[in-house]
Amino acid sequence: MQKSILILGACGQIGTELTMALRKKYNAEMVVASDIREGSQELTQSGPFEILDATNYEAIEDVVMHYEIEEVYLMAAMLSATAEKFPNRAWNLNMTSLLNVLDLGKEKKIDKIFWPSSIAVFGPNTPKDNTPQSTLMEPSTVYGISKQAGERWCEYYFNKYGVDVRSVRYPGLISWKTLPGGGTTDYAVEIYHEALKKGNYTCFLNQDTYLPMMYMDDAIRATMTLMEAPSKSISIRSSYNLAAMSFSPKEMATSIQRHKPDFTIDYSPDFRQQIADSWPSSIDDTMAREDWGWQPQFDLEKTTKVMFEKL
Repeated sequence: MQKSILILGACGQIGTELTMALRKKYNAEMVVASDIREGSQELTQSGPFEILDATNYEAIEDVVMHYEIEEVYLMAAMLSATAEKFPNRAWNLNMTSLLNVLDLGKEKKIDKIFWPSSIAVFGPNTPKDNTPQSTLMEPSTVYGISKQAGERWCEYYFNKYGVDVRSVRYPGLISWKTLPGGGTTDYAVEIYHEALKKGNYTCFLNQDTYLPMMYMDDAIRATMTLMEAPSKSISIRSSYNLAAMSFSPKEMATSIQRHKPDFTIDYSPDFRQQIADSWPSSIDDTMAREDWGWQPQFDLEKTTKVMFEKL
C-alpha cells in the first residue's frame, strides 16, 4: 500500500516508534519524519528526514507540497510536567502546531490528520473510575487545557470544513526504546531503568496512585488502526478514550520484584503528584472498541517481562 505520510515531532517518545512502524508497514521512502532537532541515526537513515518547526505554517506547507503528503501525524507537543514550567511556550507549541495542520486539511492540501489527545483533558471533578467517553472535563494543567482546546478544534474543523481528523486520548505510555520526555506518568519508564542500574527507585508519586497506562506497541497499533478505519466508522471527532491497564507504583514495584527480587522502592512525591491526582485511575474505552475494533494486547506482567528482556 502506498501512502505519503509526514510525522511532525518524530523524535519524541511516541513519534520515534510510530515513524518506524509506519515505515515498516508502508514504503519507507514515502514516510517523512520531521522534528525541530536532528533525529537519531535510525530515524534519519531509514527514510526521509526534515528539520521542521511545527509552529511554522509555511515550512510545513513547503514539506507537504514537496513530498505530496496525504496524511499528517502531529506528535509535536510539550508534555504535562514540562508544560507546567513553561506555560506560554507549551500553549504556543501545542495549539499553533494543531491549527497549522488543521488549516492544511481545510485547504485540502492533506487528506487525513492524526492528533493525539491525553487523559490530561480530565480534571479533579471528573469521575475517576472507568471515566466515560463524554464527561465533565476541567483540566487543571496547561497540557490538559491545551489538549481539551485541541479536541474542540478538531471537532469544529470536522463539522465546519469536513477535515478528516482523528484522535485518541493516550494514557501513560511505557517503552524501552526512548527515554521519558517530561510527563507525569514517566515514573513507569524510569523505574525499569533505575531497577537495572541501581536496584532502587525513588518514585515521585505516592505508592497507591492508580493511573491508566499502556505499553507502547499497543499505542502504536491503536493509532494505525484508527487511521486505517473507514471514515464512516469514526463516530467521535474530538478524541477517543483509550485504555489497556491501570496500576499503582506499588503494584509496578511488585511486578518488577518477580524478576528482580532485591529491587527496592521509596516514595518522595513532588509537584507531579497533584497532576496525577487530577487524572482518572481507569478509563472506559467502549466507543473505541465498538467503532474500530480496539483491543489491547499488553497487561502489566507482559509489559514488565518485555521491558526487562529489551533493556
